[in-house]
Amino acid sequence: MDAKMELLVITGLSGAGKSQAVRVIEDMGYYCIDNIPPALIGRFFEVCAQTDGKLRKVAVVADARSGDFFYKLLEEVEGIKATGVDVKILFLDCADEVLVRRYKETRRRHPLLDVAGSLEKAVAADRLILKPVKEQANYVIDTTLLSITQLKQRIIDIFADSASSFFQIDTLSFGFKYGIPVEADLVFDVRFLPNPFYIPELKHQTGLDQPVYDYVFGQKETGLYVQKLFDLLDFSVPYYKNEGKSQLVIGIGCTGGKHRSVAIAETLNRHFADQGLKAKVTHRDILKDR
Repeated sequence: MDAKMELLVITGLSGAGKSQAVRVIEDMGYYCIDNIPPALIGRFFEVCAQTDGKLRKVAVVADARSGDFFYKLLEEVEGIKATGVDVKILFLDCADEVLVRRYKETRRRHPLLDVAGSLEKAVAADRLILKPVKEQANYVIDTTLLSITQLKQRIIDIFADSASSFFQIDTLSFGFKYGIPVEADLVFDVRFLPNPFYIPELKHQTGLDQPVYDYVFGQKETGLYVQKLFDLLDFSVPYYKNEGKSQLVIGIGCTGGKHRSVAIAETLNRHFADQGLKAKVTHRDILKDR
């Protein structure tokens, strides 16, 4: 097989957004096939490899609908990797209660409903089946709080560079009141810092506004904390990179995700970019309750 070929395996919980993800990936030039039995992925990819480069970027969707065949997925992935092909796994995750709500709103049947007996049990069974694959995934996107547009942008941010041979650091600010992002590899809690929310003239601004940024970093403890954070991450990031991770997601959380976490996430992102690393910052909750 051509070592320059790419295979992207899209998987994840039923209802978490795989269909939307496939449409985005297809628009980015991937040849996509949905709901392929995992045991056939290797043979399908062999066919793609014989097209003289016409199908260099291939994406397949595999999930628990395949039944017992699904357990072949990781075995197939490892077999293709052994040929020198660049294989990545994108896993779409979502909170159970949101998945249940989505199914009830759309009145669609969960693929495991007949086996599990109830929608809640079907979601739980799906998560259990997919756990080993999630643990091996290169990228995990939690769609619990994402709109379709936000999901599209996250996918573009990850895969737009085609070769996927880069290491990317995503710094994600969030509010603990809205939940911890499950895709985060590391989470840092900055709620101990003085809160600009209680300063009347700063309450309705965000960490992207200079007055809020100046207030946050005008506190002695902020500078000390951020320097220690730099030290920890400068030490550990190379090890994450060396172990083969394609993406490191760092969550920075405050109460509402608008002031302290935003200012510190921006600073972290600049720190990584200044080191020549591929870095991106996202402020998940900055527009909530506005």
